[in-house]
Amino acid sequence: MDSGQLVRTFCEAAALAGVSVSPEAITIDDRPAPHEPPRGLPAGKMAVYTFFLSGSCLKVGKVGSKSNARYVSQHYLPNSSSSNLARSLMRHADEFHIEDLEADEVGRWIKENTDRVNFLLDEAAGIPVLNLLEAFLQCALRPRFEGFPSQSSAQQGAGADGPFRAAAQL
Repeated sequence: MDSGQLVRTFCEAAALAGVSVSPEAITIDDRPAPHEPPRGLPAGKMAVYTFFLSGSCLKVGKVGSKSNARYVSQHYLPNSSSSNLARSLMRHADEFHIEDLEADEVGRWIKENTDRVNFLLDEAAGIPVLNLLEAFLQCALRPRFEGFPSQSSAQQGAGADGPFRAAAQL
């Protein structure tokens, strides 16, 4: 995945929606495995975060400027919220060959085995732009886990021929 190309393509898509976003307005925070979670969401920033395992996207999510816990820790702790990466992995442990992991070990496994890429933008860009970036990355990257199980793209039959499929292969 070429994060820079994804950002440039997103800016083109945003322009089609009448929104002007320059690639320089989005900071890419690339954390290859093994990674440390961010210590905090920088002041005045919002983010879309992504997790990858062996090049395949597992999760795309977003946080506003006041969602520090979601950004920093919730996806590493299966019992921290009703929808997070750790909980999804535990529910599908056999698919990832982690059946022997205990709930208190899955966060360490995520840090050791997944790449995390954060896309940060200024709070001034507004929630609609944050929502658009998240939706764009969900379409482009086709994450394995998205929202609650009933909202999963796999559940909805999203095909590999979507309009942004080429971007997912970058």
